[in-house]
Formats: sequence, structure tokens, C-alpha cells
Amino acid sequence: MDLISSLLAFLRVAETGSFSVVANERGVTQPAVSRQVRALEEHVGMRLVQRSTTGVVLTEEGRNLLPAARSLVEAAESLSVSASPDQARPTGKVRLSLPAPLALHICNHARGLLDSHPNLSLDMVVRDSTSNLIEDGLDLEVRLGPIDDSSLISRRVGMTSAFLVAAPSYLAGRPALRSPQDLRHHECVVYSRWGKDDTWWFEAAEGQFSVNVPCRLRANNASAVHQAVLGGNGIAILSHLMVADDLHAGRLVSLLPEFPPARLPLYIVYPSRRNLPLRTRVVIEFIAELLRADPAMRDRTPWPGPAGGLPPAGNGQGAVGAALTSVEAAGRGADRC
Repeated sequence: MDLISSLLAFLRVAETGSFSVVANERGVTQPAVSRQVRALEEHVGMRLVQRSTTGVVLTEEGRNLLPAARSLVEAAESLSVSASPDQARPTGKVRLSLPAPLALHICNHARGLLDSHPNLSLDMVVRDSTSNLIEDGLDLEVRLGPIDDSSLISRRVGMTSAFLVAAPSYLAGRPALRSPQDLRHHECVVYSRWGKDDTWWFEAAEGQFSVNVPCRLRANNASAVHQAVLGGNGIAILSHLMVADDLHAGRLVSLLPEFPPARLPLYIVYPSRRNLPLRTRVVIEFIAELLRADPAMRDRTPWPGPAGGLPPAGNGQGAVGAALTSVEAAGRGADRC
């Protein structure tokens, strides 16, 4: 029996509550994982897990074994790296969930990561809502907004930056926008994620404020909202990662640059920092560094909007120059999908 491999299987089964999830992660069959755990049970002479109607649960002996199992695995990993540091390579698949704009951004930069680590692979789940990491077999997830799940480890890695945008074809002949309150008289395309999605938040010198917007078209995917806005269906709030090229090309217009959409914190969350594989740590650092490289996503850095004293944006056509200045200040050289 490979004791360390069996301990690793046991620990992941304990974390996920499922033989199937662990089997999928490792690319093996469910019976193969069951055999590893059963071999460990025979080795220690105790039953460690038992099946229930909701999955796999630990026996009392299994729960008591967890600290020692983790210590042994951590010691083995440390020994391996110390004895042969050149052999420590991130290996295997990292399954991660991302909102659509960031997933597209990562797609454009993944080549460098994969070339640097030939034994690493990424399995990206593009999802604009939050996941159950354990049930969905995810190693990590990037989330927007505060994290209220105390069972997860979270690391703040940046902030969102977005534009209020519309297509010139929509703006033609419609009343000018002079403040966010004027959105009540326009068609708005809502990006539906958390409920109360038709309440939009903006920044001003006095602080954040909200506006309830009318909506006849909504979608729970940022790419769908992006396409709807390009088609002239109304006004939306979209990530700078999605619309920067459209602003430069004139396909979209930035509205009310003096009232930028409120920023949200970005977090990477994962189930446990114990036994965090090297492959997962490498991907976490890759994402964190990618966000740090974009001034518009740096944590606690104000969105580099237009300089003060600009004339009112009117219909939005007059805001194009300010929008382009903002994009360039945010790092136009950064590639975007």
C-alpha cells in the first residue's frame, strides 16, 4: 500500500464527502478511490468512513485520524521538496470557477502559465453565480463582493472596475443623460446575479448612491448582456475587461464618466489551506498577479476615471474621449479577450 497516496485520498474524501468527486479530480474510477481508503482502514485497523443517504461521512475514528493524517502528508510533501527541490513541479488539474469577464481575461493569458508548467492543466467553469465548492468538485473560485461563508478560506486579490455603456444606435434620438437618475427614463439591460439587480450603485464625491432602473431585458451572463448592449437594446454596466475594445472602436459609448459604477472587491476562495496542492497555489498566485498587473483592478486603488472639470456627457457621445483616457490609464497594453 502507498500510505501517503491513501492518506491523500482519505483527506479529500473527508473534505468533499464523496468518492466520486475525488475520483473525478484524480482521473480515476470511484472503486479505485474506495480501495485506497479501504487499504488505509486495514492498515490502521479501524473503520474510517461510512456511507449515508447524503454521501460519505467520517466515523469517530476517522475524525480522530484527520490531524495525524494531515501532519503526515505535510511532512511527506516537505521532505520531497527538501530532498529534491528541482522535482517539485505543479502537476495535475485545477478546477476553478470564474465570472465571465475574468474567465475571458484569463483565457488571453493562460498560455504563459501553461508553458511555464507543462504538467499543469486548467478546467474553468464560467459561472456568474457562486458555487458550492465541495459539491461541484472545485479547487477554487473567484467571487465578487463580501464573503459571508466562514467555512471558506478567502484571499482578497483586487477590485472590479466597470463602465456604464450603450451603443450609438441606442442613444440616437433619445434624451440626454445628465445624472444616474435619468436612467429611469431609458431602457436598461440588467446583469442578473444576486437579486435586486435592477438597483445600480454609483460613486460620487459624497459617496455611493443607488438608482432603481427599468428593465425589460435581463440575463444572468455578462457575455449575453454585452451582446445585447452591442445590439442597441439599452444601457448596461459592464466590466472594463469586456468593453474596453468596444469603446476604442466606437461600438459602445461610455456614459456619465463622472459617476462611475461602484467597485466591488474580488476574492479567491477555496475550501482549506491545509494540504493545498502546489498546482492550486500556482494558479492562485497567477490570478493574483494578473489582477495586480491591471491598474484598474488593483485593490483599494480608485478607478482612474476622467479628470475633473469635464463638460457634461450629454447623450454620451461627448464622453468617448474621457472613456478612452480612462482605459489607457487602466493599462491599454494589457490584452483582453
